Amino acid sequence: MAFIIFIAFLIVQRLTELYISKRNEKWLLSQGAIEYGREHYPFILALHSLFILSLVAEYFLRGGQSISYIFLLLFVLLLMFKYWVLSSLGSYWNTKIYRVPGSAAVRKGPYKLFKHPNYVDVVLEIAIIPLVFHLYYTAIIFSVLNAIMLSVRIKVENKVWAD
Repeated sequence: MAFIIFIAFLIVQRLTELYISKRNEKWLLSQGAIEYGREHYPFILALHSLFILSLVAEYFLRGGQSISYIFLLLFVLLLMFKYWVLSSLGSYWNTKIYRVPGSAAVRKGPYKLFKHPNYVDVVLEIAIIPLVFHLYYTAIIFSVLNAIMLSVRIKVENKVWAD
C-alpha cells in the first residue's frame, strides 16, 4: 500500500510540474522567449515516463519491496530543495529551455551557490526515488540514462546563456 501511495504522489507531483511548466511557458512566450533544445525534449519526456513505469515494473517483478525510511526522508528533503529551486526561478522555471531576449540568468536562491541546482535535484531524485523501495536496477539504469540526457541538455543550456 505504501508503494501505491508513493507512486500516486509521484505521478501527481510530476503532472503538477508539467502544469506549472505549461503555465510558465505561456508567460515566457508572451515575453518574447525563444525555445532551445526542442529536438531533445521528447527524449526527456520519454525518459521520465519510462522511469515511473520502471519503478512500478521492478517493484512488482521483485515481489514488492519494503520501504527505506532513510531514502524516503532524503526524498522529502529533495522535494524541499526542488521547491526552493522552483520558487527562485518563479515564472522562468520550465521543463523546456527558454530564454527571454535580453534577460539575465537568475542568481538568487540556490543559483547563488551553483550553476545548475535544478539538474542536481533531478540527478539525486532519479537515484533516490527508486531506493525508497530498494529498486536498484531502476536506480542504476536511469541514473546512467539521465546522465547521458543531461550531458546533452546542459551543453545546450550553457550555450544559450553564454550568448
